[in-house]
Amino acid sequence: MSNELKVPTMADFISEGKQPEVLFWVGSAGSFDDRAKKITKAFVKILNKANVDFAVLGTEESCTGDVAKRAGNEFLFQMQALMNIEVLNAYEIKKIVTCDPHSYNCLKNEYPGLGGNYEVIHHTQFIQELITSGRLKVKGSLYKGKRITFHDPCYLGRANNEYNAPREVLNNTKATIVEMKLHKHNALCCGAGGAQMFKEPEKGDKDINVLRTEGALETSPNIIATACPYCNTMMTDGVKAKEKELEISVLDIAELIANSEEL
Repeated sequence: MSNELKVPTMADFISEGKQPEVLFWVGSAGSFDDRAKKITKAFVKILNKANVDFAVLGTEESCTGDVAKRAGNEFLFQMQALMNIEVLNAYEIKKIVTCDPHSYNCLKNEYPGLGGNYEVIHHTQFIQELITSGRLKVKGSLYKGKRITFHDPCYLGRANNEYNAPREVLNNTKATIVEMKLHKHNALCCGAGGAQMFKEPEKGDKDINVLRTEGALETSPNIIATACPYCNTMMTDGVKAKEKELEISVLDIAELIANSEEL
């Protein structure tokens, strides 16, 4: 699939004297984690299909600094952020889309205080816009008859009050969407937020990702849908811990849309 994907860089655009409609912020997970790279490719496939004029920073993109900030290293966060802001402002970036709610929250809410003011959109919001405007048509029935439950990412839901866009996009899959007992503003964290992804859990009776997966399994899903690469990892590990990986898939919303038969 990678051969078919068109992924121009900002440098390409500038050399032609053009500005993209939107900058796609890939993020650390989407760039380096093998599983998250599939989400990146799925989203690029959607952007290509909808003829979106987008660009990436490529090697000029650095970590947002979100994890450093959550872990308490404000100095490192500001160093990372100022370096990114310098690049973004030099390219006169106005609009950014990202598949990572952590990057989304950081770019949207924390960069303005350091001189980085952009319109920041989560990929589920952008996909919803593409579908609503008619630029993207989802006609496939690959998931018809399947049961999908959606896990709300903390930094998209509670932190930024976005609950509708992912669900509206999922409705286009023709699957049956079933809600967990704890969903939307009551949703349970997957366990990866606040830099917890990079440390061992404290002692307790159960890992939080397993507890969250148990909540998902109560809905008898065929698919657990996520909208964050970290949530995807945690829920996948939870499904493996419950030995259900042969029966239940964990897929990002971008993958569900990109995989639909006629996209």
